[in-house]
Amino acid sequence: MKIYVVDAFAEELFKGNQAGVVLLDKEEAFPPESFMKSLAAELKHSETAFVKQTGEDMFDIRYFTPEAEVELCGHATIASFAAMRDTGRIHIGEYRAGTLAGELAVSLERRMVWMDMAEPEYRYEFSARERGQLYDAYGLDLSSAPGNLVPGIVSTGLCDILLPVKDRESLYKAVMDQERVAALSKQYRAVGIHMFCLGGSDGGTAYCRNFAPLVGIPEESATGTSNGALTYYLRRNGIIEDGAVNTFVQGETMGKESRIYTRITGEKIRVGGSGKLCMECSLCAGECPWTIGD
Repeated sequence: MKIYVVDAFAEELFKGNQAGVVLLDKEEAFPPESFMKSLAAELKHSETAFVKQTGEDMFDIRYFTPEAEVELCGHATIASFAAMRDTGRIHIGEYRAGTLAGELAVSLERRMVWMDMAEPEYRYEFSARERGQLYDAYGLDLSSAPGNLVPGIVSTGLCDILLPVKDRESLYKAVMDQERVAALSKQYRAVGIHMFCLGGSDGGTAYCRNFAPLVGIPEESATGTSNGALTYYLRRNGIIEDGAVNTFVQGETMGKESRIYTRITGEKIRVGGSGKLCMECSLCAGECPWTIGD
């Protein structure tokens, strides 16, 4: 069992969002769920992907935070295919990824990995009273909200609460009340809250911060699924157009700047980014608390 650490959505090493990637041999079954969760907790990354090849161009992937399994993780998918490319297991081309959120198309390029999101759904729009609760959980009030955008819930495989603020100053001064944000996420059946402000003349479509304490992630430096959801939200609000490549900047407050690229055509959203292979190791077989095939 080979284990890799990959900087996903990173233009250089030690930026972006690190993911653990566990590449199983073809004859290996997925380990027991308790083991995968324990290994994810040991690696201490926001998500760890367990990858098993099931066909010439098909891979099954399961994703674990340090506390729970999740249906899909964009940055861990980017990391998985970057790791397989950079270790010579696969080459540039088209692949499929089987996840708990469905089967997704993945395009592997020399520098970039692009992946499909699940079909987008606009799930909910918050009332004025509910909006106040969302902003208050970050020490903000409704004066921090832009006048033309209303918080909502969008899913592209995972549900995210999308919380707009009017400028980067509001974005960066927000301080999360972890218990309240976890409770709000649970109440609205969302993974977490994706806060953003629109970009300006510097070329970024939006600047973002992502908070998912409900699943053990206080803040995350790059989130593919959340920015896929944001892409749909912005197109719905007439801010971006079909076919354009959008750039989302995330992780600045963490010293882990990430660039997530998206494109939407009709109801199809693709998320892309680069992945930098950072470390590799092997799990000591003699210490492994499970047996292949169990």
